Amino acid sequence: MSAFVERVGRAAQSLRALFPETPLQQNDYLSRKTGARIFLKREDLTPVRSYKLRGAFNFMRKAIAAGAGEEGFVCASAGNHAQGFAFACRHFSRRGVVYMPVTTPQQKIDKTKLFGGEWIEVRLIGDFFDECNHAAKSFAGESGALMVPPFDHGDIIEGQATVAHELAEQLDGQLSDALVLLPVGGGGLAAGVTAFLQESGIGAHFAFAEPAGAPSLERSLSAGKRVKLPQVDNFVDGAAVAEIGREPFRKLKSFSPQDINLVPENRLCATMIEMLNIEGVVLEPAGALAIDSLKDLPRKEIRGRTVVAVVSGGNFDFERLPDVKERALRFEGLKKYFIFRFPQRPGALRDFLELLGPDDDITRFEYLKKSARNFGSVLIGVETKDPRNFAVLRRRFQESGWAYQDITDNDTIASLLI
Repeated sequence: MSAFVERVGRAAQSLRALFPETPLQQNDYLSRKTGARIFLKREDLTPVRSYKLRGAFNFMRKAIAAGAGEEGFVCASAGNHAQGFAFACRHFSRRGVVYMPVTTPQQKIDKTKLFGGEWIEVRLIGDFFDECNHAAKSFAGESGALMVPPFDHGDIIEGQATVAHELAEQLDGQLSDALVLLPVGGGGLAAGVTAFLQESGIGAHFAFAEPAGAPSLERSLSAGKRVKLPQVDNFVDGAAVAEIGREPFRKLKSFSPQDINLVPENRLCATMIEMLNIEGVVLEPAGALAIDSLKDLPRKEIRGRTVVAVVSGGNFDFERLPDVKERALRFEGLKKYFIFRFPQRPGALRDFLELLGPDDDITRFEYLKKSARNFGSVLIGVETKDPRNFAVLRRRFQESGWAYQDITDNDTIASLLI
């Protein structure tokens, strides 16, 4: 048994003072849908609804055992790391300071304060994470508080690896030849789980799920070195990381870019809505990554096989639900946006409405501008019950001589108008 495996075992035992092992549940719906035996490792059911508590707890546990952390701890985060950090500070009765952007939703601020209680102070600074991170590092240097990183540290990786320690016990020998699907942001969870199972001699296979708008691991594996992305899509905020961590990449660099499934953000939204409506499971975008990546696996390769999807978190702000529903409908082809050149004459709107079918509904009608006295540009959103209805609509538009442009998939225009 390797030293890493032994350390993870001790970390897992220590964690039991905070919460029992998270459930590993066979999901009948996903199993029937894929033909595989799909298990969900429910990290959304920790006390802070994400796996991040594991790493923060282990980092603090080891620091305190080594005599460090007397001046308290500090972190920079507006998400799950902040909440795990706060919970751990309260558990150890140590002062902690959390730096968050001023733009952080109040719900996340309140939850962090709730988990940390009297032991936590939240400081809001700047509009972006980099400003918070810089402020946290400066505070650590000035005060002597110990900085707790979100993913790029051996003790954090060791803590996240306790997910794999539990998996090995829960499946009790059935992990051999199983496929483990892991979400990737900074890489701490993926690095810990793969290292533990490999060094334990368990013959599991791995596939990774990254947001298509933040493929830091895929790009780094392709280049053979860490690559910092010039920009990322922040929709999957729990995994939208511009650069994979140094320590995680060191453990993951033996994998191939082909092991990474890049998950489109709109498709991810469809999975979130599906799991909410059918299974009653509330997932944040990052928490749905592994489940969504099932769609990229060839059915013939996983039929009858054991597949474990790690559900990394369920801290979903329901104020985002309208946007998630919108993205899901657009991905499924059930909603489209058009710009029409609309004639300025009596009866024009009635003529347009007569082209719609019984399952078609106008969800938005907005004049953008009157480009001429006789015509105006109109943004029209149409939702339907079957994506095939749009082919019928287009044919009717063309036969009736309507001038229009479909802007649904034009990200630049859509981001400005929708």
